[in-house]
Amino acid sequence: MEKKEVTIMNRHGLHTRPATALVKNATGFKSEINLVYKGIRVNAKSILGLLVLAIEPGAKVTIEANGQDEKEAIENIVVLVENKFDME
Repeated sequence: MEKKEVTIMNRHGLHTRPATALVKNATGFKSEINLVYKGIRVNAKSILGLLVLAIEPGAKVTIEANGQDEKEAIENIVVLVENKFDME
């Protein structure tokens, strides 16, 4: 299992558009991928799960991946988050 903590840096947090970008990205990997925020773990391939977290700008979240392409999945999602989900 791979884990990485990241900060949500886009100005509106994880609303519908960035959550959709994250789900699209995550579904491209075979690994199980989760996002953990305030102790709540959700499937990063689930738009509803991500939106329920109501992640605000500046929040620290942990990305977890477990499976054959876990390292690549984490690296790819970290880049997406660091690039503010290509929204700004």
